[in-house]
Amino acid sequence: MSEEYSTKGAYVTGGEFTRDTNYIQDRIVADASAEHYGEGNSHSKIGHPNAGLSDGSRLWPVEAGRYHLVAARACPWANRTLIVRRLLGLEDALSVGLPGPTHDARSWTFDLDPGGKDPVLGTERVQENYFKRFADYPRGITVPAIVDIPTGAVVTNDYPQITWDMSTQWKEFHREGAPDLIAQDQLDEMLPLIKRIFTEVNNGVYRAGFAGDQQAYNDAYDRLFATLDYLEDRLGTRRFLMGDYITEADVRLFTTLVRFDPVYHGHFKANRNKLIDMPNLWGYARDLFQTPGFGDTIDFEQIKAHYYVVHEDINPTRIIPKGPELANWLEAPGRDELAESGPFLNGTAPGEVRADERVQAGHNPLYPA
Repeated sequence: MSEEYSTKGAYVTGGEFTRDTNYIQDRIVADASAEHYGEGNSHSKIGHPNAGLSDGSRLWPVEAGRYHLVAARACPWANRTLIVRRLLGLEDALSVGLPGPTHDARSWTFDLDPGGKDPVLGTERVQENYFKRFADYPRGITVPAIVDIPTGAVVTNDYPQITWDMSTQWKEFHREGAPDLIAQDQLDEMLPLIKRIFTEVNNGVYRAGFAGDQQAYNDAYDRLFATLDYLEDRLGTRRFLMGDYITEADVRLFTTLVRFDPVYHGHFKANRNKLIDMPNLWGYARDLFQTPGFGDTIDFEQIKAHYYVVHEDINPTRIIPKGPELANWLEAPGRDELAESGPFLNGTAPGEVRADERVQAGHNPLYPA
């Protein structure tokens, strides 16, 4: 990693860590007539399945084959899109680019692809695709990002909204048996839960890890574990967060839980206990991991490489730990008795992962070396 583009000082800036949540809020929608999106929840840290259009934002039409999802396996926010894309069966309609796990201050590169270029976009860095839309884009070059293939320009990086729109706007291209992840009849209960999970867990681990002083860390730590305790209790009486079947809420919690013991417990000092010490959360995480569409998107080696190499502020040696052992992710969850239906209600599980999208052998206990 070049010293010229070092990430030093990019993550720990003093006091409480505050995430920049100003994203490119363009939308890819089934009906691009603006009058249908004039009102509603137009800007939210968690998005909304019935979101309106933000001021100055543009609507793009859903078209199979037009867009390319750039989603690094290492990133929990991008991982959500990989899971939902697979659960809904959008592989034919929405191609995917998978950057490598490490990057410098210029952000993600396609260093895993032949020649170091994304085969669809022809670029070495997703930064190039941002600059094709906005010259000298001033904010973080983040993933997930959806790129318009004909122009090579980024359309949106609004990750809280992207997965909602995959469920609601891309229905024409859902596979037969695609599950309903929205649960409209439970939305009033689910949205506040998702907001708490984002604030205290998804972002809470970062608030602990990137805290610039003791008080900011203590506050983040206490809030994180208070919510994990709440979730541990909640999952004592139900198989998934909203009941018998999987919803968007489960996707959002899972990507943090699967990284907890390999990264957040040590690297981010979220060390009151490990995930494996919380029986309901640990059983729930294994249940999801063993469900097609979840665990088969996880690359533990890339996850560890990303956090321990990129975050120079808190790991200046860039040494990547060898552990933890991961075979226990395949232990039986024992949670079937908490539900009366299958995990997808009236839907079905996705089929086998495509060969060119399979996690590298040895990086996941589902794919042993």
